[in-house]
Amino acid sequence: MTSTQQRAELQRQIWQIANEVRGSVDGWDFKQYVLGTLFYRFISENFASYIEGGDESVHYAALADAVITTEIKDDAIKTKGYFIYPSQLFANIAANANKNENLNTDLAALFSAIESSANGYPSEMDIKGLFADFDTTSNRLGNTVVDKNTRLAAVLKGVAGLSFGVFQENQIDLFGDAYEYLISNYASNAGKSGGEFFTPQNVSKLIAQLAMHKQTTVNKIYDPAAGSGSLLLQAKKHFDAHIIEDGFFGQEINHTTYNLARMNMFLHNINYDKFNIALGNTLLDPHFGDDKPFDAIVSNPPYSVNWIGSDDPTLINDERFAPAGVLAPKSKADFAFVLHALSYLSSKGRAAIVCFPGIFYRGGAEQKIRQYLLDNNYVETVIALAPNLFFGTSIAVNILVLSKHKTDNTTQFIDASKLFKQQTNTNVLTDEHIAQIMDAFDNKNDVEYFAKSLEHAAIAANDYNLSVSSYVEAKDTREVINIHKLNAELKITVAKIDQLRTEIDAIVQEIEGEKA
Repeated sequence: MTSTQQRAELQRQIWQIANEVRGSVDGWDFKQYVLGTLFYRFISENFASYIEGGDESVHYAALADAVITTEIKDDAIKTKGYFIYPSQLFANIAANANKNENLNTDLAALFSAIESSANGYPSEMDIKGLFADFDTTSNRLGNTVVDKNTRLAAVLKGVAGLSFGVFQENQIDLFGDAYEYLISNYASNAGKSGGEFFTPQNVSKLIAQLAMHKQTTVNKIYDPAAGSGSLLLQAKKHFDAHIIEDGFFGQEINHTTYNLARMNMFLHNINYDKFNIALGNTLLDPHFGDDKPFDAIVSNPPYSVNWIGSDDPTLINDERFAPAGVLAPKSKADFAFVLHALSYLSSKGRAAIVCFPGIFYRGGAEQKIRQYLLDNNYVETVIALAPNLFFGTSIAVNILVLSKHKTDNTTQFIDASKLFKQQTNTNVLTDEHIAQIMDAFDNKNDVEYFAKSLEHAAIAANDYNLSVSSYVEAKDTREVINIHKLNAELKITVAKIDQLRTEIDAIVQEIEGEKA
């Protein structure tokens, strides 16, 4: 079985487990248990592999907890960020799950112990609350303890039955892929709420390439609306990990999604000291001010959400918003996220941000912010994407690419709205589509009906409109009609009609003569 076939079979199995085990529980509500169990198995096997250190004579799961010394535990936590005793390993818990009458409370205590093992260590905040949404006492699992344990045991057994091969050889890739696959499927079935925490991988790949284009190294990468971390992880997948020197940073406002993002980092073998995901409102309580600037910023912030805006008079003095001289509208915070990203961007880096198209042509405060961005030569490219690429919305969104190191005063517009492949529920960007967009982005050449670069003065004269359709002419796909050919055909048709009328008149006269 090839790696592609193995991956496809694994994905089929894991989604089957996710659906069969949940029973009457809504899939969106049940996702935490499947994702959390997969994560529990991963960190258990990852930790056991670390302790064993490649020594085939050591089988950590078979050891007694009592043999673990304080020195071993201390060293492991400093390296891995957490500690798991042999008895707490996924394999040992799953093996006896069906017989354990206290499974739900044992799991709760176990998860708490893993989290608290990091207390007092540098990894404490990265581990704290990781299992908070894996609520083993929730009535969503069943009304009785027996019902809860039965469903929990089924999830554990199902995930235990998945074949990930030899851990050291391919475990990390397969675990990470399985996790992303589950998140993607939950998102696609969750409507709008799903789209708020997961950016489809094909779009994420494009955004990551735009933000890191021609950067041989970046100090760190940042997502101010991190969701489940899918955009950050595309940067890791697309580039060798060593060129992202100081790690992955992100902030997420939703607590459940914040936990998913941290799990996602671990599952893609990003150790606790190489990522920093913060919980909170990026616009009102921004983190990582001391860590900026960032050489690469990727983001798919929420579209047109409400924020306090001008109701908080102190915000106009905030260093992120003050340079523009105006705040984003209270009912449309889109440009607040853009200005935040710009403030965190380094002088050599790029930010690639998914934006609602309305912000590029509306008047008022949004027009003034566009003027600020253009007058200071921060806008490198605006890309119009095809509709229905994202979960939960069919809107054809744009990608705004910001840069502080442009060598000329032009802004590029790319109309990629015709680049998509239709699938059952959504459209997708193929690798060929991404390559076509990146080629245009790289060379900045004008391409009829696809790409055009304009000087600042031309855009300023158009009220600082940044809508792609204002500058890239759409190809007329209507059928071209040859008027001369059509007229000739009409003359022939008219002649035939005249001939038929003459013949019909003759027949009528003949019939009337016979009657007379």
